[in-house]
Amino acid sequence: MAFAVTTWSAASHAADATATPPASLLASAAPVTSQTMQVEGLSQPADILIDRNGVPHIFAANERDGFFVQGFNAARDRLFQIDLWRRRGLGQLSEVFGRAYVAQDDAARRFVYRGDMATEWRRYGPDAKPAAEAFAAGVNAYIDWLARHPDQMPYEFKKVGYWPAKWSAEDIVRIRSHGLTRNLKSEVARAKVVCKASLDADGVRVGLQPAWKTQVPDGLDPCLPDDLLKVFDLATQGVKITKESLQHANADVVQLAENGPYDVSTESAEGSNNWVVSPQKSATGRPIMANDPHRAFAAPSLRYIVQVSTPTLNLIGAGEPAIPGVAIGHNGTIAFGLTIFNIDQEDLYVYDLNPANPDQYRYRGKWVPMRTVHETIDVRDGAPVQTDLKFTKHGPVIYVDAARHHAYAVRTAWLEPGMSPYFDAMRYMRAKTFAQFQTALDTWGAPTVNQVYADTSGNIGWVPSGMAPIRPNWDGLMPVPGDGRYEWAGFWRRDQLPSAYNPASGYFTTSNEMNMPAGYPYAQRKLGFEWTNGSRHARIDEVLKAKDKVSLEDSERLQNDIVSIPARRLVALLAPLSSDDPQTSAALTLLKGWDAHMGADSAQAALEEVWFSRHLGRAYKNAVLPKSAADTFGAPDPAAMLDALEQPAARFGANANAKRDAVLLTSLGEAWGEMMRLQGTDPGTWQWGKLHTNLNAHPLADAVDAEMRAKLNVGPLAKGGSPFTPNQSTYRVSDFRQTNGPSFRIVVDVGNWDNTRAMNLPGESGNPDSPHYRDLAQKWLDGEYFKLPYSREAVEAATESRLHLVPATAR
Repeated sequence: MAFAVTTWSAASHAADATATPPASLLASAAPVTSQTMQVEGLSQPADILIDRNGVPHIFAANERDGFFVQGFNAARDRLFQIDLWRRRGLGQLSEVFGRAYVAQDDAARRFVYRGDMATEWRRYGPDAKPAAEAFAAGVNAYIDWLARHPDQMPYEFKKVGYWPAKWSAEDIVRIRSHGLTRNLKSEVARAKVVCKASLDADGVRVGLQPAWKTQVPDGLDPCLPDDLLKVFDLATQGVKITKESLQHANADVVQLAENGPYDVSTESAEGSNNWVVSPQKSATGRPIMANDPHRAFAAPSLRYIVQVSTPTLNLIGAGEPAIPGVAIGHNGTIAFGLTIFNIDQEDLYVYDLNPANPDQYRYRGKWVPMRTVHETIDVRDGAPVQTDLKFTKHGPVIYVDAARHHAYAVRTAWLEPGMSPYFDAMRYMRAKTFAQFQTALDTWGAPTVNQVYADTSGNIGWVPSGMAPIRPNWDGLMPVPGDGRYEWAGFWRRDQLPSAYNPASGYFTTSNEMNMPAGYPYAQRKLGFEWTNGSRHARIDEVLKAKDKVSLEDSERLQNDIVSIPARRLVALLAPLSSDDPQTSAALTLLKGWDAHMGADSAQAALEEVWFSRHLGRAYKNAVLPKSAADTFGAPDPAAMLDALEQPAARFGANANAKRDAVLLTSLGEAWGEMMRLQGTDPGTWQWGKLHTNLNAHPLADAVDAEMRAKLNVGPLAKGGSPFTPNQSTYRVSDFRQTNGPSFRIVVDVGNWDNTRAMNLPGESGNPDSPHYRDLAQKWLDGEYFKLPYSREAVEAATESRLHLVPATAR
């Protein structure tokens, strides 16, 4: 195995013409650290050029080598992260972490794809399986390299004491539980509100869009078991590792990530913004594509920026590091970005069980046997655990109520062929025209997304995509009996979803809002009725509409915009009010005329968010619902609440305005009192960022000492914004710790590719000892971007280090 560190020289790479930078760049280029590695499985030499921001640019002689090197590099930079992703998805955590993870493994295995693999691969097209095989081989090649260089083993494996697992291509597509489908939790929450009150009361929990009245399915008892969703939550949550869980002794130490009542604000937290701007509205005269997906924060980041360049394919952008290709970025001809489009892809089925045989359920008048899959869960330092996974014709059983002879199973589009989340980007990342892009998305399964498009010919477009179940006789908003009366009748075609091409406005933007256009037959197709709060979209649209020309810098500022439309609406509601209570009066004075700018140093933002998240929602909910219903869920739907506060008659009844004003004033006074307890009696010292912080936590942070935890975690950072600002910041109400938001951002200058800007919090590397582990955190916080080079010339100029890979047989 060759291993050398030198400075780059033209002579050392004279045989590789593609690796030589232009002479014009040599004089100004800083010395480049170079490393050469022999790699089993590589067919021809390849380069990984790592730029000064830690972004790897892969240059390979063919596509197979390109995806192979992408897998090799993902393992080189993010091995613990992708190994944990694989183990979580396949249900193999107990094998390395011990008995505490048996329940989570059992749950995850219920949602692994178990269908025909030939059908699965066909769904993604002819290029997909070879790419996955090459990627997995690249991961394995790095694991083999580690076997010969064990001193290079990542810290996490040494700490826990286990060896990374080898991959197969099937692993990549069989894992489904990271797919962000919906709306199972909301179905259960709605049923619980109906059990305690009524369907009308559920409108406080979540408002349906477009306006819609659902009904309780015939034969459904809405009073569901309290812990019905425990298995589903375990199957879809992240991995929580603590000192206690690593003792391998007690299965009860692994707690659910979200263990409280269902909260619409947390369910809809996985959001995003994107927009495309036409040349006519762009300050550059070229299209602009901007995207900032909002996901959970962690160290390392969920997203990984990478370039994969071969003679037939030249991709750059971000994806999840365990998946080949990129999902957001460009290919030198088109740019593409995505946000969640809220198609309802889940249903909970309730079955009557045969009292004489609990493995049989009633279906169309007969007792039908469940399918049982027997599996063994290997357990570190313990005996293997045998588990029986039960499946109905609709999907995995997640709960059995033996006393009532009921079983509950999930039908989810996750488990259909071709539904591996984000993997079907393999199709559209090769498109060169809008027609090709649309065709490529015909098979897109999950997550359900607003795809936006821009190309070098000046075209822009919007293509919502995802498998949308056809429900002939119900709307998907509540659980249904599993007796055969409520069956999917296939899926709506992609061309039956809305779309747009070169809109007259000169731009198109999405932020997970209800964006089905006027006249769309939503009542027939029933794609979904639960959408993310429209405030981010409204603010973005407000800014874009007001500009004659939109620049790249405008897009950067807009991605970092922290103006809250809900806060603006609340300030307007307070404007005419007064109070004799000194605390309430002081609060009214502080908020009077405030511009709803949610700065980290803002006293008004601190007061408004403490009021909004801890006091106003609870007061409103208790004022308009019976206590039994109010206690079944957490925060009310913010949009529905604001609508009701502005037009109180529908919810507050007689003397509606007075009741509304009492809710506003009483809860505001309580919030002022809490702010005094939190930050003192002088509002001049209050700051939102003292409460609201961003922490990128490493999975092992709770399993190490304080010194190591400080090295693994990035933050906390004082943070502005709110869940409703374009710079989205969903937080835990318990401590205001930011949980979701835009860690990755990109603004693409379509056609002038080297002028694209990007950011990835906290850094590109997954190695805590790397300078690129946390180097982008402060820049991210300050709203800064870096140039993302694309041409070989620009990449060479930005290169900090070079990893030159050669086939192991080469001499």
